[in-house]
Amino acid sequence: MGSAIVRISDEPAYVLHRYDWSESSLILEVFTRHHGRIALVAKGAKKPSSAFRPVLLPLQPLQVSYGGDADIRTLKAVEWVGGHVMPTGEALLSGYYLNELLLRLLARDDPHARLFDAYAATVRVMATEPAELLQACLRVFELLLLREIGLLPSLDCQTLTLAALTPSQDYCLVPEGGLRQAHAEDRHALAGDQWQSLQAALDGASPFTETLRLSLGMMTPLRTQLRSLLNYHCGVGTLKTRQMMIDIQSL
Repeated sequence: MGSAIVRISDEPAYVLHRYDWSESSLILEVFTRHHGRIALVAKGAKKPSSAFRPVLLPLQPLQVSYGGDADIRTLKAVEWVGGHVMPTGEALLSGYYLNELLLRLLARDDPHARLFDAYAATVRVMATEPAELLQACLRVFELLLLREIGLLPSLDCQTLTLAALTPSQDYCLVPEGGLRQAHAEDRHALAGDQWQSLQAALDGASPFTETLRLSLGMMTPLRTQLRSLLNYHCGVGTLKTRQMMIDIQSL
């Protein structure tokens, strides 16, 4: 007897990326709340008459229904949940950057409900809040992503020695050594009490909101250190969307 076809209904989801599959269909990389990153085929989605066509957009909250037991499942239905419009300008590029991080760092079929909620909160802020919050939102999501997939060391002690941090001493987060005491050449460091506050916020009841409030005063050091850490784990010098932002800003 063959295994039963799995059918999932009304699953919260976001489209991370889409590829042409045939003249009329698409392959979708989708981030779902309860099932993680999955691949779906949307048959006929490129036809002008398709009900999928106007809905399968990135950075939009969706509910999807799908079935199948292969690596690529079949999309059966999709509904736009609503709540905010598509981010534009720099916020749109930043959203694509989030999607690239998830595509590079999340394994397929590995659920991360807390990370899904953080992604949803980040996209919502991008679409509805002032531009000043954009960079802080990115830093918070990067921290939560790294922690969720086990790549962020504890921020309240030195990684290699587990020695407690001195509140007034500067420390750096480096790809191969974790959190260590800053050296003379380290220009972008944070004080021990700042790292401890970040750890407390990440451990709090509302990690996205608490870390967002804290990170507003730490933008430049956090950006530099987290970018280095993410590039290291992604195996690239610069992410494609990050390079695109740099190129646009230089025009």
